[in-house]
Amino acid sequence: MRDDDQDHNHRLALVTGATGAIGKAIALEIALRPAYRVVLLCRDSHRAGKAVSEVAKHSGNERVSHEIVDLSSKDSIQALAQRLKNPVHVLVNNAAATPRRRRETPAGIELQFATNVLGYFWLTRAFSDQLRAGSPSRVVNVASYWAGDLDLDDLEFRRRPYNNDKAYRQSKQANRMLSVAFAERFREHDVTVNACHPGDVNSRLSNNLGFGGHETPQQGARTPAWLATDAIGQRETGKYFEHMQIRRCRFGEDSEAVNTLYEACMAY
Repeated sequence: MRDDDQDHNHRLALVTGATGAIGKAIALEIALRPAYRVVLLCRDSHRAGKAVSEVAKHSGNERVSHEIVDLSSKDSIQALAQRLKNPVHVLVNNAAATPRRRRETPAGIELQFATNVLGYFWLTRAFSDQLRAGSPSRVVNVASYWAGDLDLDDLEFRRRPYNNDKAYRQSKQANRMLSVAFAERFREHDVTVNACHPGDVNSRLSNNLGFGGHETPQQGARTPAWLATDAIGQRETGKYFEHMQIRRCRFGEDSEAVNTLYEACMAY
C-alpha cells in the first residue's frame, strides 16, 4: 500500500488475523463505518483476497485491502512497517495460533508464543511512529478470559511439557499484561491500548483447543469492534473488557511482572 494510493480523509484501521472467523467479523464491523479504510493483515494471499472481497461486498466500503505478513516473524513485521508508512488510527491485534504440538518458527521461537504474544508486541512497536502520527489513535488487543499459567522463566515451554491449551492461556494472560505496559508507554502520545475478551465463537482456533462455541462471529467481534470505533476506546487505556464492560484484570495489576514480561519480549 503506497501513500499516494490512499484517501487521507479516512481513518486507517489495521486488523490482524482477518481471514479467521472473529478477525474477519471485526474487519467487517469497522468497514461498515464509512469513515474508515481497513487493511487486513494476513499470511495467505489467496485467503486474504477472498476476505477482502467478502468484507467489501457486505460493508459496501471500497476502501478495504490487504497486506501480507507473517506475524510470527519480526523481520516480516518490520518489513510491513516499512511498506506502510501512513498514520494509523486503529490497530487490532487479533491473530493467534494454537498448534497441538510444540512447533518453532524458523527463528527458533515456540510458534504460539511467537504469534500470540510477540506478534502483538512486535507489531505495536513497529507501528509506534504511525500510531503517534495518527493520534488520537488506539490499539485493541484481542485477549481472553481464558488466561493464566504464565511462567516468566519458561515462556517457550522449553522446560515444561508443551500443552496447547496451557500455552494459549499463557499467551492471553501476556496480552492483557502487555496492554497495560504499552498503555503506560503511549499515555503521553494520545495513543490508547486496551485488551478484551471476544465472544465464544466456534472457530478453528477454539476447535484446536478442544472447544466449540455458542456465539456467531458477529457476536464475537462485538466488543473488539466497539473498542476500535467507539469513543470509550479512546477515553480508556490500560483496561480489560468483557461483554462491552470494564472488568478487573489481576494480571495487569502486578506491575513488577508486567515490566518483567515487557523486558523479556524486548530481548527477542
